[in-house]
Amino acid sequence: MDLLAHADLVVLGALADASNLALLVRLGDEAGPLAIYKPVSGERPLWDFPDGSLAARERAAYLLSRAGGWDIVPETVLRDGPHGEGSVQRWVGNPDVAPEYVVDLVRPDAVPPGWVPVLRGENERGRPVIVVHQDSAAVRAVAAFDAMLNNSDRKGSHLVREGTALRGFDHGVSLHEDHKLRTVLWGFAGQRLSAVDLHRLTTVLEQLSEASSSLSRELRPLLTTAELVALRRRTRALVEEPVYPVPSGQWPAIPWPPL
Repeated sequence: MDLLAHADLVVLGALADASNLALLVRLGDEAGPLAIYKPVSGERPLWDFPDGSLAARERAAYLLSRAGGWDIVPETVLRDGPHGEGSVQRWVGNPDVAPEYVVDLVRPDAVPPGWVPVLRGENERGRPVIVVHQDSAAVRAVAAFDAMLNNSDRKGSHLVREGTALRGFDHGVSLHEDHKLRTVLWGFAGQRLSAVDLHRLTTVLEQLSEASSSLSRELRPLLTTAELVALRRRTRALVEEPVYPVPSGQWPAIPWPPL
């Protein structure tokens, strides 16, 4: 974490498919580890999120992941860099090796054992396909975390295996005060949360309910008062009725593209 917060950021290039400026950087010298630097100056204005707030939400997502013991979001800090203040997050995986994903697009007759169908559609050739995701404790944990976070952009490519852990990233459009959950992990909708994730949510709720807790103090500069109130409300609702949410019908349920 010290390197993320204090090392020089050596820009190696930009991620071509990112909707906002996302720079691959090396921390310190040429032997240093990799990270993703997202400067506030490179954020596109959005109609429904305050301008210049996405980097802070990346940091807030990490704090909540850490506070609940999920260990989903890689270490993330807010700091100054070559293009001004932004989020800096530890790079997950090896850029020279194809990542292992837990969401896929398959033919209707080729759903792998232990995977859950979510969405039916057609590919660019008009052939039927299904979006599927793994049914595992790690994926269920992400779905519970996203429900608390009100994640508006859980694409399949935002989840990557790192050893035995499942890491999630790109949480800039999360933590809005209005219901905006968009995810490809609807395969658990309406099912009961695990005891482990209920404990994680209870742990976060206890910290959010205490104004002097380190989590509350760290979140206050990152989110608006209304967003913090909504976060507590969502977390309490999940603790009191521990089931995965279902699509509301009032907001697009699936991010685009889903993968």
